[in-house]
Amino acid sequence: MAEKVERVVHQAADAVRKALGDRRPEVAIVLGSGLGGLADAVSDPIAIPYSSIEGFPAPKVVGHAGKLVAGVLDDVPVLMQSGRFHLYEGHDPSVVVLPVRVFAELGIGALIVTNAAGGVRPSLPVPGLMLIADHINLMWRSPLLGPVFDSEERFPDMSAPYDGALRSVARETALQAGIALEEGVYAGVLGPSYETPAEIRMLQRIGADAVGMSTVPEVITAAARGLRALGISTISNYASGISTKPLSHEEVLEAGKVVSGDLERLVRGIVRHNSVSSSVTTR
Repeated sequence: MAEKVERVVHQAADAVRKALGDRRPEVAIVLGSGLGGLADAVSDPIAIPYSSIEGFPAPKVVGHAGKLVAGVLDDVPVLMQSGRFHLYEGHDPSVVVLPVRVFAELGIGALIVTNAAGGVRPSLPVPGLMLIADHINLMWRSPLLGPVFDSEERFPDMSAPYDGALRSVARETALQAGIALEEGVYAGVLGPSYETPAEIRMLQRIGADAVGMSTVPEVITAAARGLRALGISTISNYASGISTKPLSHEEVLEAGKVVSGDLERLVRGIVRHNSVSSSVTTR
């Protein structure tokens, strides 16, 4: 099984490398639900459809395109993942984190992961942005199960999965740009149903500030591969029991549109900081 997964990773990386030509992306950016518009911000773009990449399935969730977009963002070569894969779609964890492994094979040193999340802490502004300080894995899955890859750490240190220096850059960028940026703990759950009010009360008691159905597998894999990771959540709605109205995916997509301008400015500011693409991880 491990040999098969590694073979797919190498084949996928070869396909992307061929499509990129002489381009060498330094930062990878994963775009969450309703946040795909950020891909339009890059200059000199090249779109690589998932159908041309070994092992990449077509996304089946509204708000997720199916392509990698290579280009330049504020003079920095980037590679954006427009459309992610989720465990709740029935994918094996190795499929969910395949793009991260491909980014590592391409020599990319930094990963910015965005997502849409529900607000568990009532003081979070909705819609708004939250810098992820830490996470709680309630997906009951690990992308590292099974034989270890030669290029991955068997027991990656998760004491600081979200790079401290990159978080400082994000906070400084938000302050200078006048962007409201909260900070908190993200709880990753399997989904696809939204949480019950009782589950939200549990999440509050164990220290979560926001909850979503992605990000955690990618960040675990980034740690195993030595990529510096930064996470940003769009708080699209208040979670069950806090919100008095039914939750919907349409609300998530609309919130993404509202904060898209601030998110773009924030990511641009982070990317152009000259320490982001460094391969040195700061814990």
